[in-house]
Amino acid sequence: MMRLGAVALIVPDYDPAITFFAAIGFALTADEDQGRKRWVTMRAGDVEIVLARADGARQIAAIGDQFAGRVGLFLRTDDFARDAARIEAAGGHFEEAPRRESHGTVAVWRDPWGNRWDLIEPK
Repeated sequence: MMRLGAVALIVPDYDPAITFFAAIGFALTADEDQGRKRWVTMRAGDVEIVLARADGARQIAAIGDQFAGRVGLFLRTDDFARDAARIEAAGGHFEEAPRRESHGTVAVWRDPWGNRWDLIEPK
């Protein structure tokens, strides 16, 4: 059996990303110095995000645009209002007001680096 365990997110630097994700409720699960880089993971539910510091012009250019302008990350919650407030207080920005869809309450937001996420409270 296979399952997705982690997804990498390119960030400008480790510590501001750790601070942001901790503020919105992710748990730091690893922060290991590997010399030139660090192995940093943060967990929310069953999936970890590997925070990858950009290295070189191509990776720097991808910061905030890793999904070519699309929503590429989907964060589920059991309390939309609570977690929307946490995201905004930590430096995230909502592009729209929450809307009711057939699958629940959803809104698109951007992390401090510009990546687009959905915050979803399923029905």
